[in-house]
Amino acid sequence: MSEIKHNRVEQGQTKIKNVPIAVTPEGFWCCPSPAVFQKGLRNQNPLNKPTPSSPLPARSTVKKKTVPVTMNERRASSAPPTPSRLVNSDEKQCPEQSSANASVVSPRAKIESLPRKVAIEFGDPGTCDMKVVLVGKQGLCVKLSVHRDVLKEKSVFFCEKLSDETNLSWLQINECEDVEIYVEIVGLMYCKEIRQRLMRQSVSRILRILKVAEFLSFGSCIESCLEYLEAVPWVGEEEEEKVVSTVRQLQGEGIGVNPVLKRVSSNISSVRNDPVSQIIDLVLKSNEERGRREMKYIVLKLLRESNSVANQGGSTDMIYNSCTSCMDSLLCLFKKASEPGFAKKPSDMRDPVVKQIALESDNLSWLVEILMEKQAAGEFVGKWANQRELAILHVKLPTVYRYHVSCISGRLYVGIGRGQLLPSKETRQLLLQTWLQPLINDYNWLHHGCRGFDGKLVEEGIGRTILTLPLEDQQSILLSWLASFLKNGDSCPNLHRAFEVWWRRTFIRPYVQSQGSNAMTHTSMLSKQQ
Repeated sequence: MSEIKHNRVEQGQTKIKNVPIAVTPEGFWCCPSPAVFQKGLRNQNPLNKPTPSSPLPARSTVKKKTVPVTMNERRASSAPPTPSRLVNSDEKQCPEQSSANASVVSPRAKIESLPRKVAIEFGDPGTCDMKVVLVGKQGLCVKLSVHRDVLKEKSVFFCEKLSDETNLSWLQINECEDVEIYVEIVGLMYCKEIRQRLMRQSVSRILRILKVAEFLSFGSCIESCLEYLEAVPWVGEEEEEKVVSTVRQLQGEGIGVNPVLKRVSSNISSVRNDPVSQIIDLVLKSNEERGRREMKYIVLKLLRESNSVANQGGSTDMIYNSCTSCMDSLLCLFKKASEPGFAKKPSDMRDPVVKQIALESDNLSWLVEILMEKQAAGEFVGKWANQRELAILHVKLPTVYRYHVSCISGRLYVGIGRGQLLPSKETRQLLLQTWLQPLINDYNWLHHGCRGFDGKLVEEGIGRTILTLPLEDQQSILLSWLASFLKNGDSCPNLHRAFEVWWRRTFIRPYVQSQGSNAMTHTSMLSKQQ
């Protein structure tokens, strides 16, 4: 982290700048504001400013810069004289040294090499018994007048350094990455209510304080920072990542980081308490259309964003149980809707059944999407292919009642065509035998009246699924499709690409292969004759 040196700083080689700082009610000078430190760094090299050509006078009188008095200082003046004051090194320079500084002929080169120094005194004025010098990487130097007992009591770091040398009066820390925060940390060692002092700080500043407090092993400050981070809201993912990363890097024993990290991690691992399963169950049972639709979209989006969450969250068994429940409910509803005279019933009796069919179909489609994201939908293809009774009843219902169910079959064909599902040959055959014709019957309605239905994508999926079967099965299914296509035209899915591939496989490839075989035989015979 920072380099520690025990050496004495020569006061004659520093230029001390008075900084306006405020008094806290607890009786110590708080850290100068960040603007003051930045201003000190900007003004460190004044070589760009024009200098008067007239020679410097032989003698000059060193004047003290006054510290502006803030409103807090006026209020503190009536209190007991505990607050500290800003130290001006001109008061401590000897006359010879002051005269030497005043009679320099060419000060510009000297100023360039000298560090900018700020001096601050903590605690009761005049009672400090040691100095701590902070040297920043950017050239800023801060001298702190402190009390040895306070530092040893609050910081394990200072306790170890000062216990080795009881008569040490100077302690210098070189290459400080954040001088401003070091100063504030020392000030907090004089503070009784650290948490109250941190309340108005930003999260980013608290993280800076926490980093330095850990280096100095300032236990009460670390605890207060963690309490702050546990209670304050984190704004945005970037800030959350910074907090979690910083807290996880804390190394000390007994540091209570768990309350902070519990925001982003949990020890719950049982399926019963799985939050994803609970969310899915709540969505499936909801009858509020807008809320259910929005939550379905959000859950799917989150699963797609993170494969690890998709693989770990939610029980596959629970999802398959829900799928079975939806299919059983659809079968019951289809039986009710296919009863004689159902279409003649009043609308207040028909509409709830039709609405429930659409709801269960939509729930089943959503569960299929979740299984696809979890790469666990292979078993569902077999379950859906075996719903023969549901497919038989499907033909008996009006298209407006049943078309939602065909969307499920279309999604499975797309999954197989993309290689997202790898069911067995028997399962693929059964799926096409059971659900292809119902999908063809509903295609015109789906293509023109179902929002979100991508006909080209479904056609491509059906064609690729057919082409995964043996050539004889391809022929049987495509000839059956051809009869429907020539009868219904655009009202039927267009599988001409799959038909062309089957045609080439059946008629062109055998001929090419036979011609190639004949050419090879002829060539071999000629070679033997030669």
